[in-house]
Amino acid sequence: MTVPDPDNLTRHIAQQIALLNEYLVIARPQQAARILARVLDPEDGVFGGLTALMATGSRFAQDRASAGVLPPEAWLALGRAANELNDIGLDLDDHVEDLHHLSQAPTAAPVPPVASALVARKHR
Repeated sequence: MTVPDPDNLTRHIAQQIALLNEYLVIARPQQAARILARVLDPEDGVFGGLTALMATGSRFAQDRASAGVLPPEAWLALGRAANELNDIGLDLDDHVEDLHHLSQAPTAAPVPPVASALVARKHR
């Protein structure tokens, strides 16, 4: 197995995410729901992968901060990012199934949307 160049890999991933974002803007609702459900998939999704990457980065930064070659604030910021992404992921996990259902919805005879208040209470 060959190990890809990390700079090229990082650049490629960023380009792929940008392309996915461009597609999401023009996607039909079912396609958009399918994309978002896959991105948020707790097992194999992009969001979970990014969260894991930040956690790994935090451990790296902790080691480097302990050695005195990186400011402790960098470690704290990466740790905070990992923790906040994890918390957001937990909040979003509740809605992945909703996105799966929306992506499977039949295209014929759409049900008219029902208005709802766009205020949500955050629960923990």
